[in-house]
Amino acid sequence: MSHEQSSDLPPRVRLAHSPTPLEAMPNLSARLGGPNLFVKRDDCTGLAMGGNKARQLEYYLGQAVTQDADTVLITGAVQSNFVRQAAAAARKCAMDIHIQLEDRVPHNDATYMGSGNVLLDHLLGATIHTFPEGENEAAADANLEAIADTLRAEGRRPYVIHLGIDHPPLGALGYIDAGREIAQQARTMDIAFDAVVVATGSGLTHAGLLAGLRAAGERAPVYGICVRRDAVQQKARIERRLGEVLELAGLPQDSANAADVHAEDTWLGPGYGRLTDEIREALDLAASTEALILDPVYTGKVMAGLIGMIRRNDFKKSDNVLFVHTGGSPALFGYEELNTAIPR
Repeated sequence: MSHEQSSDLPPRVRLAHSPTPLEAMPNLSARLGGPNLFVKRDDCTGLAMGGNKARQLEYYLGQAVTQDADTVLITGAVQSNFVRQAAAAARKCAMDIHIQLEDRVPHNDATYMGSGNVLLDHLLGATIHTFPEGENEAAADANLEAIADTLRAEGRRPYVIHLGIDHPPLGALGYIDAGREIAQQARTMDIAFDAVVVATGSGLTHAGLLAGLRAAGERAPVYGICVRRDAVQQKARIERRLGEVLELAGLPQDSANAADVHAEDTWLGPGYGRLTDEIREALDLAASTEALILDPVYTGKVMAGLIGMIRRNDFKKSDNVLFVHTGGSPALFGYEELNTAIPR
């Protein structure tokens, strides 16, 4: 782990194994009858079983180190990948970690509440708090700040990772890095991508990736598959985030604009973290064709979206389409219903 300070960008702590691989998926392409499919393997970032949050946490922990924090706080769903990787990042930086788990998904069985990411949270020694209002982002942030105030009163130096829309999108800088990385790999492999497909939730990965690709001269549309909100709400969120991250990174505001923001909610289903038949099929197809292990909350939903877009002829058979694998496989083990046979 190394600490970097730049005069132009916020401080950064190296946490992710990068660059991550960019690979073809010929078996899945053949099964679906085209287009040419590729995967960006951000499930391979390391840091407690990998995932996209490692890139974002490089900037959050960089700021925490600079502020001489001794404790990191974060909030997320019970099976949150961000929470799990934040706990790991805090430990790598020799800090304590307090996590707040929000009741977003109508599961209260022992498997969901104690396995998967929650098991890893415990292994990482996190102090766990719970919050009942899973869809009240502002209230969750306020409760997290109250926990931080208690720690300050005890003489601790907490650093709060805020993911709400009213806080700067610091973590998105990690996906500007990823966008540039993808552009470089595409040039090395002599590939021109016609589309990129990625999960869109908090918006940091989506907005940062779009900004990074545009900054690197890549013009392929970036389709965000909604995992929590409908397309209207999510598009507005990404448009706001995009302007903020361009400013934060010192990039021209005309590098990307609202016309570049695509949000697709056809595969949202009943909501965040809820399984659908399309997600089950996506999990099965990715694993059985490419040995690609997805999760039921983010990447499974995105793969369901990609499969659906192919089936409704959104792409030409000759197109090159990139699927961004943001990790999350530990959450698989929190879903007891996945023990039932997946139809093939």
